[in-house]
Amino acid sequence: MLDPFPLYSTRFFRPGTYNTQEGISKARPGYPRDRLNRSLQGLWMFITFEGIEGCGKTTQIRRLAKRLASLRIPVLLTLEPGGTRIGKQIRKILLDSRNRDLAPLAEVMLYAAERAQHVKEVIKPALEQGKWVLCDRFMDATVVYQGMARGQDMDLIQLLNDKVTLSIQPNITILLDCPVEVGLERATLRDKTGRVKGQDRFEKEKKAFHHKVRRGYLAVARKDPKRFVVIQADASAREVEERIFRYIQPLVSRRGKTLA
Repeated sequence: MLDPFPLYSTRFFRPGTYNTQEGISKARPGYPRDRLNRSLQGLWMFITFEGIEGCGKTTQIRRLAKRLASLRIPVLLTLEPGGTRIGKQIRKILLDSRNRDLAPLAEVMLYAAERAQHVKEVIKPALEQGKWVLCDRFMDATVVYQGMARGQDMDLIQLLNDKVTLSIQPNITILLDCPVEVGLERATLRDKTGRVKGQDRFEKEKKAFHHKVRRGYLAVARKDPKRFVVIQADASAREVEERIFRYIQPLVSRRGKTLA
């Protein structure tokens, strides 16, 4: 997997700027409102992107961040694993293709540790400031990759997710869905042309693993249709961007009414 961190920033996207060089349902809980400054209610938003390898998350999450910034919405763009200094070190371990012998349980624990640091250091403070947080992968990735595809204890994964997220849940999760063959072809091309080599441990899994991941994501989305938005991602990048923004536009309008 290509390390996209140089293309991400855990700094805020100020209106009118987009620096790529720095390293749905209202009824859903999102960040618990009783712990959020009342003056900021209706302003913050937590949106996560999920999908199989090569589905186009990196492209689409950056496009959405840029678009929101152009609308003068302060945006924080981040990712898992790797959204903090410590997280970047954990990311290298998790994605290093030489670590094929990494025990599945150890993998679960590393993701949990990375997420605990990420939520405490980056996500929670941003939401408390009324920012829109866009995160490339979050808790659902662990449920699907480590739980459904790796076969790890789902009760343990749920317990860990509950603890490390501090009960923070996304308002919306954009699931970019495409055939496994399409995703792997894109991912292989990306890894060959990318600047970072050897960070492709998941891409090197057998195709059956990736089919489990895709089926897992679709199953999770069916169980939580109010939070998940499933977008067909085998179209052009521009078309996928427009499909995504059709779901985000009402939230932008609602924020404008809150500020009025």
